[in-house]
Amino acid sequence: MKYLKYIIILLILSTINLSFADEHETQLQNEITKNLRCLICQGQSIYDSDSQFANSLKILVEKKLSEGLSEKEIYEYFENKYGEWILYDPKFNKNTYFLWLLPILMFLLGGVILFKLFIIKKN
Repeated sequence: MKYLKYIIILLILSTINLSFADEHETQLQNEITKNLRCLICQGQSIYDSDSQFANSLKILVEKKLSEGLSEKEIYEYFENKYGEWILYDPKFNKNTYFLWLLPILMFLLGGVILFKLFIIKKN
């Protein structure tokens, strides 16, 4: 009887800890599936898609998380299996320079055009 309250407290704390771990794993699973492109419905992420392919990948992501793989390892697994196109956030490398630098170039070009139109025109 003396230790019963300690046992109860430990049981309560362990269930709280498990629920936080499950919630974290669910959030991580959702984040990963939002960053993977569905190869069947090409405009949607796996998270948003309801195709059989997307559902099987959701299960696979859950399995990989339960195996203890990190987010980076899961992305590498899918990239090796399906190619870099499956990732919504591609790495910065020689094949994606244009993709990453185009918005900056467009911003600079727009600034130059606006500068010429408004500043030089006033003089």
